[in-house]
Amino acid sequence: MKSIKSRFNKVREKNPYWSTYVCFFVATKGQGLKKQSISRWFNKLVDKDDYSSDIKKAIISDILRAQKVPEDNQK
Repeated sequence: MKSIKSRFNKVREKNPYWSTYVCFFVATKGQGLKKQSISRWFNKLVDKDDYSSDIKKAIISDILRAQKVPEDNQK
């Protein structure tokens, strides 16, 4: 498994006009990561100007929901 930072950098390189939040979301989507990893790397990689601090928990919750990979019998 590639690191979050590596995936983030690849997405960022391919899409230089995207915000760091969008790049982070795309880089982590469907990876099945844990909340601790998401929170730590979110703080390291996403620019503080890309979100307001009062909605940070909601943003991380949205990212966590996108992490869930559907089981084989679900779409």
